[in-house]
Amino acid sequence: MAAQYRNWIKDGLWALAIAGMAAAMLRFTFGLGASTGLNDTTPWGLWIAFKLCFVALSGGGFTLAAMVYVFHLESFRPILRRAILLALLGYGSFIVSLLFDLGLPWHIYMPIIHWQHHSVMFEIAWCVMLYFTVLTLEFAPVILEHDWFRHPIFQMIYRALHVAVIPLVITGIVLSTLHQSSLGALFLIMPHRVHPLWYSPWIPVLFFISAIAAGLMALVLEGFLVERWLGSQVKLDLLERLGKVAAFALALYLALRLGDLWARGTLPAALDGSWQSLLFGAEVLIGGLLPLTLLASRKIRQTREGLLTSALLIVAGVVSQRMSLSLFTMWRPAPYLPSLAEILIALGVPAAAALIYLFFVENLAVLDEKAPLKIAPARVQLPMTWPFPFAERNSLNGIIAHRSGLAVVIIAVMLAVLPIQTAASGALPLNLVQPARGWRILWIDGNRAKYQVEFAHAEHQERLAKEMGSSEEACQTCHHLNLPQDEATACWQCHRDYLQAVNIFDHTRHQQILGGNAACQECHTVEHTRRSAAACQECHETMSPKEGQAAFNPMAPAYLDAMHGLCQDCHAQQAAAQNRPELALCKTCHSLQENPSELQAAIRNE
Repeated sequence: MAAQYRNWIKDGLWALAIAGMAAAMLRFTFGLGASTGLNDTTPWGLWIAFKLCFVALSGGGFTLAAMVYVFHLESFRPILRRAILLALLGYGSFIVSLLFDLGLPWHIYMPIIHWQHHSVMFEIAWCVMLYFTVLTLEFAPVILEHDWFRHPIFQMIYRALHVAVIPLVITGIVLSTLHQSSLGALFLIMPHRVHPLWYSPWIPVLFFISAIAAGLMALVLEGFLVERWLGSQVKLDLLERLGKVAAFALALYLALRLGDLWARGTLPAALDGSWQSLLFGAEVLIGGLLPLTLLASRKIRQTREGLLTSALLIVAGVVSQRMSLSLFTMWRPAPYLPSLAEILIALGVPAAAALIYLFFVENLAVLDEKAPLKIAPARVQLPMTWPFPFAERNSLNGIIAHRSGLAVVIIAVMLAVLPIQTAASGALPLNLVQPARGWRILWIDGNRAKYQVEFAHAEHQERLAKEMGSSEEACQTCHHLNLPQDEATACWQCHRDYLQAVNIFDHTRHQQILGGNAACQECHTVEHTRRSAAACQECHETMSPKEGQAAFNPMAPAYLDAMHGLCQDCHAQQAAAQNRPELALCKTCHSLQENPSELQAAIRNE
């Protein structure tokens, strides 16, 4: 690959990484609610999907380590270091992404102190921490081989790590096996959210096997990319054998997945014509059966084109499975759209990992275990060029030649400064920073007209709790109906249209949970129409209306009507009870934000 194209690619990676850093500042400054599209009913979003993909593509690390050190397949040793490095960066990306995803990221150490051995997340947290430590120790000898670490202390550490390599490898295999399968076990505890075509009691096993196939083919892709980047001749026969092993793992994965869906009677849903069925079909056929057919042919498998195509399709298929489970097809009570900050962070993390990979490959003996690259001493210039991704800073021609590097800095400044200024002024463009849904003060802006109503949430909650004698009844005044698996559902999640009533009954979801078409008689005793459907309260007893309240109606009023109907009636009652007629005025809520004193004068005069 020409040096010019390498510079452009590096500058593009730097642009994504620095933009992700700017978005990270927004996330840590304003919090999750203000910088993402996540909420209490949609706690899983784009970051979770990316983390699952990072781990899946890191499966080559423990697989290659087992093949070389346990099964003594020494022919794979030349690519072992690359596999360890990819796994190390993959799990490192997982941990960094987790910091953004945690509500209190500085509490990431809590699983070490507070043991919750009944929790799947507890086991995942420990496995990730320990396996990342193991990967660091496995890759440390590569770093210690550099000329910077010729001191006897470093050499002593180097020899000790070589002696401990077998216990480290075995520990890493155990930990990664537990972790890969436990990620799948997360979905076992939420069958109500997972689409039937992706749900399976065997999902922990499917996650583990698919990680082997994806990890090996990710190494094949990496081999071709390194060849293009550094001009290092790829060992096609070695990659061909990786494809052969991956084909066995892929065949087992497809057999288990399709066999389980068939045994449980769910596979016919793949032909119902829904967009989920089309996605499932593309994932299985294009990302599974097609590359399996290509790899089964030795003649195709031994060609560069056939091997590269198979690797691309398998990686895409496994990534699709992870993304579909956690993002595309996961049932949510309200639409989810990731914010720009979420997208930049999600792309910035792998971009930074790619830059670290290139730095290691270009300066350490990653590609060849016996000798470092000749360019290593000359290319170690990080302190001289940091933090700019372009070189020759003292030369005007150098700066112009690397104008994309200047664009990186400009993008970073814009992303770091512009959102803070716009958030302070109340203008929130491009969905970069969303209005936070706080607890003490809520800013209600139902039609996104940027003319919001300031609602003293905590004050209302405390006053109503005293009047009713119960904080639970006080909350139910407004939160009269919660979505499944949620508490205190926000108004907009049911009253989804500002001016029109909407039906919040999810017929498809009820049908899936109750067992498909055979379960229609559970609700429809006469004919399959809305009129003949049983009342919701017959199954959901907690939805039964209280005395003086109307029965539940699945047609949720328009947002404007719901807010006005609830607030105006209560304010009219309070105005009469407290002899404060100003409480019933529209200006009490719809304040004149530009001139608050004018509002107070208007209230007094009226």
